[in-house]
Amino acid sequence: MGLVRAAVLGSPVAHSLSPVLHTAAYTAMGLDDWSYGLRECGEEELAPFLAGLGEEWAGLSLTMPLKRRALELADTVTDLARQVGGANTLVRGGGAWHAHNTDVVGIAEALAETGVEAPRSAVVLGAGATAASALAALRSLGLTSPVTVLARDTARTGEVAAAARRLGHPLEVAPLADLDAHLDVDLVVSSLPSGAADHHADRLAASRADLFDVVYSPWPTRAAEAVAGRGGRVVGGFPMLLHQAVAQVRVMTGAEEVPVEAMREAGEAELARRAALV
Repeated sequence: MGLVRAAVLGSPVAHSLSPVLHTAAYTAMGLDDWSYGLRECGEEELAPFLAGLGEEWAGLSLTMPLKRRALELADTVTDLARQVGGANTLVRGGGAWHAHNTDVVGIAEALAETGVEAPRSAVVLGAGATAASALAALRSLGLTSPVTVLARDTARTGEVAAAARRLGHPLEVAPLADLDAHLDVDLVVSSLPSGAADHHADRLAASRADLFDVVYSPWPTRAAEAVAGRGGRVVGGFPMLLHQAVAQVRVMTGAEEVPVEAMREAGEAELARRAALV
């Protein structure tokens, strides 16, 4: 068998951990003929890029801004990817591209391994694609109560609201400025950019909620330190990234067993190396 290729696409993509995680998996699995790369790619470039790929390509990981575009270009789309409104994975099979969403299982696995397995109530900070995946993950963990999405601009919550309707999960929307009124919950999910949740660290420290902060570098965030400091459980962005990559390796290679710990060790080592350079 010749070389089998996969890669992560997005913009910006230079600092993606995906090459480290996937390559560690291939090494541990003995897939010496598999190669995983990285390519800067915008929305308008995705279609011609896909059209130019040879048969040696097995799959692609997709970061922003490609997750919605992938739904339009794929030959088939899983129900979950369609419901959430984004695909972070394209898998080649039978001459066609099949779109998957592994962000949802990544979030669910990250929460579960930290012991946050069945929150009864939750609030989500931010209204982007990760917020929609978080909503689906919470639903998969058994959450049935309405989730409140807090956004800086509530007029920009249409996509996450549409995802909630497709998922059949009740959703409420409120301004992020009203955070104090919504902290009596089991779990706060911050899908905000790096540093943004830190402005609310004192409020989070005064609440009873556990925290899932999607940021993985720099880590820990001030918000994470605040919650951990009063004994709350904290989940960071790296476990989510790890477990979504594990699911990607599974669907791309067809393997049932994926070396999670080898991938975790490689990812943590790379993050430590980067932190030492700062």
